[in-house]
Amino acid sequence: MKPIKFALIAVIALIIVAVLSGALFVVKETEQVVLTQFGKPVGEPIKTPGLKLKMPFVQKAHAFEKRFLEWDGDPNQIPTKDKRFIWVDTYARWRITDPLLFFQRLHDEEGAQSRLDDILDGETRNTIAKHELIDLVRSTNRPFVVAEDIAELSQPEAAERVEFGRDKLTAEVLLNARRRTGDLGIEILDYRIKQINYVDEVRQEVYARMISERKRIAERYRSEGAGEAARIAGEKDRQLRVIESEAYRTAQEIQGKADAAAADIYAAAYNRDPDFYRFLKSMGTLQESFDGETVLVLSTDNELLRYLNAPR
Repeated sequence: MKPIKFALIAVIALIIVAVLSGALFVVKETEQVVLTQFGKPVGEPIKTPGLKLKMPFVQKAHAFEKRFLEWDGDPNQIPTKDKRFIWVDTYARWRITDPLLFFQRLHDEEGAQSRLDDILDGETRNTIAKHELIDLVRSTNRPFVVAEDIAELSQPEAAERVEFGRDKLTAEVLLNARRRTGDLGIEILDYRIKQINYVDEVRQEVYARMISERKRIAERYRSEGAGEAARIAGEKDRQLRVIESEAYRTAQEIQGKADAAAADIYAAAYNRDPDFYRFLKSMGTLQESFDGETVLVLSTDNELLRYLNAPR
């Protein structure tokens, strides 16, 4: 009888454990729970954390997040009012405010994400289609800040005026999306445009325009550089001519002073002994005029012959 008794006690213990495990559940700080009985919600949502009771095997606890949840949209190709085709990438933050209504309308987070895809993507498309591209890429009409070297060489086009701006457009999408999620038990907390880019065809045109603009600026740099080089070369030639002219004038002045000094010396020497001076000049003339093979024929009254016959 003892084995049977022990087996019976063990079975009863297992039943009690199973009942207790099915009747008790824990609600975490970050969760809120909806109880369902045969698939239908019963009672009010449980939002306080702790150990809770439910009917075992009959009721089921469905836990939902209290914290903020993320929605990350897929990039979509959208035309603007001015017929610019762009890729728009968006994201949002949301939370579950009414878990019971959320369970009834969306059932779980996957269903909520799918519904948000429809709502946010649709409102994004509707809003962008009603506005021009400039309202998406700018928020204010503050002046463009352009680098000084680019500003001097480039003549940028006048900036388009922003009538709404990105902040107002995102606020419009958020407001319209909130209106459509009011009966879903969720609240969209924030919505932002993460990235805007041209489609590939338009992007290539923009790149080509940017390359052309940079080439034009580079050509202007080269042209101004060549002009500056020509100016520097001209200035160098002018300064060289001035230096050469000054040097020639100085050389002529020095040579003139030397000639004058030499003339004064010659004059002083001539005045001291005119005959000796005439003799030196005659000898110099003979040395410069003839070589060793020259035959000189002089008359008897020639001045040179007189110096040769009677040297002093």
